[in-house]
Order: sequence, then structure tokens, then C-alpha cells
Amino acid sequence: MSTQAENIAIAQTEQIIGQLLHTWESQNKRVTGFFAKYADEDYMEEVAPGRSRAIYLLGHLTATNDGLLPLFGLGERLYPQLETLFSRNPDRTFDDIPSMAELRTYWENVNATLTAHFSKMTAQDWLSRHMSVSEEDFAKSQTVIS
Repeated sequence: MSTQAENIAIAQTEQIIGQLLHTWESQNKRVTGFFAKYADEDYMEEVAPGRSRAIYLLGHLTATNDGLLPLFGLGERLYPQLETLFSRNPDRTFDDIPSMAELRTYWENVNATLTAHFSKMTAQDWLSRHMSVSEEDFAKSQTVIS
């Protein structure tokens, strides 16, 4: 590939990544807004009959986003206890879970940490292997792409 074509490809990749980061931040603001909209006790209700409570959904989203830190090789989870409470088990498995106020704080901390890391990542960082793929499998996938 020529240098000009490489530069165009890099610029396009960086533009796409910028758009994805903007969407990431926008969607996090929407979720944050939703979970700040009602009184804490409202989030103790099921989202539909026989379904999970809204507090569980926030815990699950927070635990999932927290899992992105080790997945991308950016560090350890900030709140590893959330994985057991909200990802590995269904709602109401445990009586003692964080409060809405705590979960809102965790949500904001996790996303601020991720956003800080994401904003520093280069296009090459984004296109490199994440930790759930072995080096061997990643090398195989690169051969297919080339």
C-alpha cells in the first residue's frame, strides 16, 4: 500500500474511532440521566412483571463496563465485586447489594476511567488484540485480513 493510501486509511480509521467515542460518551450520558431521573426507591421495582429490578440493570451495566478495563488491557476492574452480584447471578440472588447512590458513583467512575483511557488510545491500539483472544488466534485473524 502506498504512503498516501496508508495515510488516508489511518485518517478514516481515526475519524471512525472519534465518532465511536462521541457515541460512547453520548450513550453514557443518556444512561446516567435515566438512572438519575427517579427516586432511588423507584429503581427497586421490576422493569416488567417477573423481570429484573432497575437497580440490577444499573449494576449489570456497571459490571459489564468495568470488565472492559481488563479486556482492553487497561488495568484491573475497579469494582470486581459487581461481577458476582450483577453479571454471574440473576437479580435477587443476594440481599446485600450496593445502594443506588453507590451504583451511580461506580457507574460514573468506571465510565470516566474508560473514557480517559479510550481518549488516549491510538488507532493501532484500537485495532490490536484484546485479552480474550489468544495471540495465536489474533495472528490467524490478521492473516485472513491481509
